Amino acid sequence: MKFTRWTFLLLATLAMTFSLGSLAEAIPAPDDVAGPPADAEVTKSGLASRVITAGEGGEHPSSVDKVTVHYTGWNTDGIMFDSSHSRGEPATFGLNQVISGWTEGLQLMVVGETRRLWIPEELAYQGRPGRPEGMLVFDVELLSFDKMPKPPEAPADVAGPPSDAHMTASGLASKVIEEGTGVEYPGAESEVTVHYTGWTTDGKMFDSSIPRGEPTSFPLNRVIAGWTEGLQLMVVGETRRFWIPQELAYQGRTGAPAGMLVFDVKLLSFQ
Repeated sequence: MKFTRWTFLLLATLAMTFSLGSLAEAIPAPDDVAGPPADAEVTKSGLASRVITAGEGGEHPSSVDKVTVHYTGWNTDGIMFDSSHSRGEPATFGLNQVISGWTEGLQLMVVGETRRLWIPEELAYQGRPGRPEGMLVFDVELLSFDKMPKPPEAPADVAGPPSDAHMTASGLASKVIEEGTGVEYPGAESEVTVHYTGWTTDGKMFDSSIPRGEPTSFPLNRVIAGWTEGLQLMVVGETRRFWIPQELAYQGRTGAPAGMLVFDVKLLSFQ
């Protein structure tokens, strides 16, 4: 089972895996670790970066592509908190599964390039407990990337459920997009396998299994209440759109998508 960015609440926040206190040897911080120099490139979001080694590639990864990188990260006081070099192997992940500074920064790069990123806290871990704090500095070498399928566009009715949506007593709204072929329904503790995409009501996608090219499996008693209730309405093969109010979603939890959330879910199987 693969856990994605939101499936631990749909199961847990996925970012990079940090091995604090267990790194083999600290890699010295660069001289400009305290802040970006005058010649750094700064984007509208506040992300600063500078090319350390030019690459030979001609294409850039997109926000949904899967990248393979070597990297080292430091706090602005020069303390290293993570490094793939210390582990002796590169890291591979989807660019829609990491902090937004990485999602944005890696799209500036080509294969073979090493770039230094100064990532403001609002583009990093935003004060989440147990994560590195403040501005973070990364040296990242892009080794390769795989083009992934583009996620679906936000539906026209993403802002709210239409009048023909089915509404339950809890306030969960849903609409069948594609009829299924099954005749049985999952239970509240069934393990389901699904493809899904999630948007906020302004049409911004925050997660999707489709660009990853593989479905996601999880037990229905370990996800947000709107999923637990909604998947029990479905049969295998069915695609259903859900409008999940905040009280059935993440309930204002820090770092999770806020407000009503909209999901298109296809139920592939359950047991």
